[in-house]
Amino acid sequence: MTLQEAMSARHKVSKYKDTPLSADVVRKLNDRIEAQNQEYGLNMQLVTESKDAMPGVIAALMSKGVKNYIILAGPDTPDVDEKLGYSSADLMLYAQTLGLNSWWIGGMYSRKNAKKNSKAGDNAKIIGIVVVGYGQDQGAPHKSKAASDVSSYEGNAPEWFKAGVSAVLLAPTAMNKQAFTIKGKGNQVSMTCDNGSYSGADLGIGKYHFELGAGKDNFEWA
Repeated sequence: MTLQEAMSARHKVSKYKDTPLSADVVRKLNDRIEAQNQEYGLNMQLVTESKDAMPGVIAALMSKGVKNYIILAGPDTPDVDEKLGYSSADLMLYAQTLGLNSWWIGGMYSRKNAKKNSKAGDNAKIIGIVVVGYGQDQGAPHKSKAASDVSSYEGNAPEWFKAGVSAVLLAPTAMNKQAFTIKGKGNQVSMTCDNGSYSGADLGIGKYHFELGAGKDNFEWA
């Protein structure tokens, strides 16, 4: 499975089988996480075989079998949310290519336990977690806006722009708001996201998906 194929296959999964990740899968995930950390100056970290990701009530009512997760942490800088969103999008799709499922959580995870398990230091910012594992099912597509609701292009939109927008609409966003505004002119593209405290993370996730759908060589960010 390619990353492009993973975009269509990946859906939110909140209930997982009691199947441990193999040593090979853990190694591949850690290698991918380390590559993202090195490239973007982040402190993301994989936690395995731990049931402390979710508060007790939420774990009982909304999830099952969650025991592997990636802590989304980095230096508390103005652009860290976007960097973590961008990198987490890559990690979710990469996990899908390994036969795993995932769940991006920004509000319902245990902040106390994430901070306790993180090696990023007291001054790091943690914006959420990405649960990974073998889902009891493959999830279902989320309700999506139309491309015209989130994008516009000056003139006739090229196929790469349309493909990029379609890819963005496959991306997970906080509360499924898809609060994107994507504008194109020539080979220049701009993207903004207005989703409150989740705007930075959603923007990073959206940009990653747009690049993957459109192809980086076809455009430049304005």
